[in-house]
Amino acid sequence: MSYAFEARGLVKRFGDTTALAGVDLAATTGTVLGVLGPNGAGKTTAVRILATLLRPDAGTATVAGLDVVKHAAAVRRTIGLTGQYASVDEDLTGTENLVLIGRLLDLNRRDARARAKHLLAQFDLTEAADKQAKHYSGGMRRRLDLAASLVGNPAVIYLDEPTTGLDPAKRDGVWQLVRNLVDDGTTVLLTTQYLEEADALADEISVINHGKVIAHGTPAELKHIVGGQTLEVRPSDPARLDDVRTILARISGKAVDSPARGVLSTPVTSDDVLNPTIAALAAAGVTVSELSLHLPSLDEVFFTLTGERGTDTDEEVAA
Repeated sequence: MSYAFEARGLVKRFGDTTALAGVDLAATTGTVLGVLGPNGAGKTTAVRILATLLRPDAGTATVAGLDVVKHAAAVRRTIGLTGQYASVDEDLTGTENLVLIGRLLDLNRRDARARAKHLLAQFDLTEAADKQAKHYSGGMRRRLDLAASLVGNPAVIYLDEPTTGLDPAKRDGVWQLVRNLVDDGTTVLLTTQYLEEADALADEISVINHGKVIAHGTPAELKHIVGGQTLEVRPSDPARLDDVRTILARISGKAVDSPARGVLSTPVTSDDVLNPTIAALAAAGVTVSELSLHLPSLDEVFFTLTGERGTDTDEEVAA
């Protein structure tokens, strides 16, 4: 199989601290690999090695078939990188920031300005194009930083917590941009503190803890680690909760819990229970405002694997 990027057995130590202890990561062209893990798990260290910003102590990594140590300069022309914090020049305008990067990537002045104009429009920054970045809000700086990573039309993009600090509407915009990039054949490595972001975007997910990959698979495959599906019902009349509890216990043969006020849930092993549940509720004259059958969330998977909730900010040890 041919990979857009591939890391095998990556090891990285900072003094007595082992940040990576033999990490394997890989993604095929035109897919999104999500990398999740608690604080200090090693995610950002792995990204920095793949981006040629750190040299591994052991193991290998390639991007587009190029070794990140032996062919670092060529790798840099293939990738885009957005780190956890915006790194734009605050004394330059939005346009000047992007034109500068374009020129560094050997675009002529006309093409660099055209590319900057296109990206500023794409990130809803046209009105702020001629303002110095120091006058941008935190969300605007983040969007400018994302735009900067795309100036060179990279084949592989590393997005290290790209939507941190963005409001939900702007986050949705970035999600759509990532989908568009993937549709065009770009490969994305995504680390994120928002588990719903990984669920929405990632084709496959690697979970890192203590410098090792402890689980890998599609979002659906990882959710099966926790167990089967959950059937949830919210009756329109809270007074019918006891009736719903009896129906769910009879159908599932398992314990019935209340995950939220006015809601009852029970684990089930297949989606064959849905129709019998609807029929039983109707026969009992119980109307519902909500009825769902779903797999566990990635947050539940993350907690099962690591013992921590998904509030990852990844402040790793740095050299």
